[in-house]
Amino acid sequence: MQLRNFEPRSYQKAILETCKEKNTLVVLPTGTGKTPIALMLAAERLAAYPRSKILITAPTKPLCSQHMQSFRASSTLHDEVILLTGSIPPEKRSLLWNEAKVIVATPQTIESDLEQNRINLKKVSLLCLDECHRSRQHYASTILVKKLLEQSPYPRILGLTASPGSTHERIQEICSNLSIEAVEIRTEEDEDMKPYIKEKLIEWIKLDVPKEIENISARLRQVHKNLLSKVKELGYNKPVQYINRKDLLMMQADFRKQITRGNPSAFYGISLIAQIIKLDHLITLLETQSFQAVGKYWEKLKEEETKAAKAILSSSEVRKSVEELKAYKQKVHPKMEKLIELIKEELRSNPSARMIVFANYRDIVAEITDNCNAAGIDARRFVGQADKAGDKGLKQKEQMALLQEFKQGSFPVLTASSVGEEGLDIPEVNAVIFYEPVPSELRRVQRAGRTGRTKAGKVIFFMMKKTLDEAYYWTSMRKEKRMKNILKHIKAKNERQGTL
Repeated sequence: MQLRNFEPRSYQKAILETCKEKNTLVVLPTGTGKTPIALMLAAERLAAYPRSKILITAPTKPLCSQHMQSFRASSTLHDEVILLTGSIPPEKRSLLWNEAKVIVATPQTIESDLEQNRINLKKVSLLCLDECHRSRQHYASTILVKKLLEQSPYPRILGLTASPGSTHERIQEICSNLSIEAVEIRTEEDEDMKPYIKEKLIEWIKLDVPKEIENISARLRQVHKNLLSKVKELGYNKPVQYINRKDLLMMQADFRKQITRGNPSAFYGISLIAQIIKLDHLITLLETQSFQAVGKYWEKLKEEETKAAKAILSSSEVRKSVEELKAYKQKVHPKMEKLIELIKEELRSNPSARMIVFANYRDIVAEITDNCNAAGIDARRFVGQADKAGDKGLKQKEQMALLQEFKQGSFPVLTASSVGEEGLDIPEVNAVIFYEPVPSELRRVQRAGRTGRTKAGKVIFFMMKKTLDEAYYWTSMRKEKRMKNILKHIKAKNERQGTL
């Protein structure tokens, strides 16, 4: 296998030296070139073991297809690089496996073929796991690593990710599951990366919650607080103002355990926690999303048969608040209004600009798209496949076609849900806009990585003051900083001791 059509960067060459000697976890910012490291290492392994195979895995079919295209374009193998998917009959997959030199597939496809003894990993000299932060518990990639170590006489493992997690336990779990022996991390601050990093301007657009909405929200928050007080009566001592969603989910899990032990009051506890979570979601939609989203959620609650939903619907204070919100049904949320204004301004200053707007909820993605188009901005919705709510979404072929149009400049604005964060070849854009911050450092890193690759770009955060928006922004920032510190500590320790 000879490489062609790309010139490796200095940090990629340096990282390769570690990967040649040890099973390595490589952590690089989104868009800074993890795939070339896999290419170079694959060439090294095939040179050392000419009769061996290379196995590349990725979590989605589109990303697998992307890897196949990269290997074909950048090596002399071409026809010996194949893509295995579940849509190929099992018998044919087995034949293709035997004939190929480089196999690209989802870990689930390979796991299935291994379980049915259609293939084995005896000839695999390199297993590359893209988006390896998913390698937790019994995820398919952890099974592949175990099988590789059992079957191959010359195993080498390469894990690629932009963010493996923000706690030492999470990172150590991934390293253990993948039999990692060394960690290589680079950030925008590292000297050998600086020549390749373009300026990324960060902007914060902070908005006040309108006074009328603030008053309605305050009433809902009082109901929320009263419900939290009832949780304390069940024996939870954490101050009400510090109880967060994670605490609530842990309480729910604890109540479920108590049910199995025969505690009848646990049913009340589960229903109470469910009420709090639903009301919390209602408040979040009101303060940080859109008025229409509140109305849709209220209608959804009416269709539920759960005690929690019925309890919220029967609350006079909640009903009164939602009734008052009907006056805002046709109004645009301040955040949505400011977003449209900003996009217009960006396009006025640069008519050829391309932007991605990320939002957490599909309904909001649709609403942003509709508002953009109503304002004369050509925007297209980019979401995953069908969901439980009945939204048909986009099939993977439709996703790929839409991204190709966006890449060619057919339209300026892509409005995306979390499906746009990883696993797809989204082109570089002039600006990435967060309709709301996210608490996950991984999701923040992946979203922001869509700009500032080959040219300067912007990352813009919309935040409603004194809401969950601000809390989530600082949470993800803290997590990212902690992650980098942990990884650098592990790398330094590894270099001193020669092993993880």
